[in-house]
Amino acid sequence: MLIALPAIALCLTAFTVTAKAGIDSYEIYLNNKLLLRQVVGQSFNLQNLQLNQSNSNDQLVIHYTQCHAAGGIGKERSITLKDGNGKIIKEWKFADATGSNTGMVIPVKELLQLSKDHGNEPLSFYYNAQGHSEGRALASFQVGGKTTASLIK
Repeated sequence: MLIALPAIALCLTAFTVTAKAGIDSYEIYLNNKLLLRQVVGQSFNLQNLQLNQSNSNDQLVIHYTQCHAAGGIGKERSITLKDGNGKIIKEWKFADATGSNTGMVIPVKELLQLSKDHGNEPLSFYYNAQGHSEGRALASFQVGGKTTASLIK
């Protein structure tokens, strides 16, 4: 019985490490300024993202890490923008990451125009890649009188 106790402890430790290794995370930047850092599955806080014409030359950069993927970065990556009814507004496709080049860059000018074209209603970002074909909700934004972005649980 005493010999089995260390074996059980070792198995539980290995299981815990494996569970944590499968957690995805992402970061969203406006140019080089970190706006949001999130570990998928953890509780979240609402984040404010001020986007207006003064940001039209800026870039939104999303770094998504799939811990189960080789090297942590997914293959065949894309970011999809959807309206409140789940209708796809736009999809950006990105080359497989090489080295430290993991960012998925979206020009804010495009986001401002897409928001304007859809009546400044809230639009949501979804991450897609091998193993995430249904899309993982990341955040939403709305351009207009009061501009906010929030995480989607």
